[in-house]
Amino acid sequence: MKTLGAILAGGKARRFGSDKAEALLHGRPLIEHAFEALRPHCDALVIVGRSSPLAPSVEDWPGPDMGPLGGIGGALDHALRHGFDLLLTSPVDCVRLPAELRAMLDPAPACLADQPVIGLWPARAAGALEELLFSSARHSVYGFAERIGARMVETGERPVNINTPEDLKGLERRG
Repeated sequence: MKTLGAILAGGKARRFGSDKAEALLHGRPLIEHAFEALRPHCDALVIVGRSSPLAPSVEDWPGPDMGPLGGIGGALDHALRHGFDLLLTSPVDCVRLPAELRAMLDPAPACLADQPVIGLWPARAAGALEELLFSSARHSVYGFAERIGARMVETGERPVNINTPEDLKGLERRG
C-alpha cells in the first residue's frame, strides 16, 4: 500500500512563543529533524501548513486555524488526489519516532494513544473527517480516531514532543 507521510507544521505555537518549525535543535530547524524522523516510514512526504524546500507544501483543509484536524484534512485530500492508500501523520515538534512506527500502526486506522496526531489513516477516511469538521461533534484528533474506529496503540515510551522553549532546551541538553 502506497503511504504518504505528512508533517503537520501549520500550528500557532502559542505555548512555544515563536515559530517551532524553525527553532533550532543541535543547529538544525525542528522541521528538518521531523522530516528525517518520518521519511523512513513512507513512500513520499508533504509539509502541511507551510512551504518548505524539504517537500511539497499542502494547505490545511478546509482552512487554516483548525488545529491538527485541518492539517490531517489537507493531507488526506492530497493523498486521495495523488493515489496514496494511507496517510502517516506526525507533528513538526516530534523529532524522534520509534524505528518500528509503521509496523506498530499497521493496519490502519491507528494512532499513538498518548499522541494521536501520530497516526496511520486510510486515505478514504477523508469523508469521515469532512463529516466531523462540519458537524457539532467534538473536533479533536481523538474524536476523529474514534469516529473511524482507529486503534489506540500504546508505545511504552512517548515520542519526544516539544511544546515549550524549556522542552527544547532539555532535549538539547540530553542530546
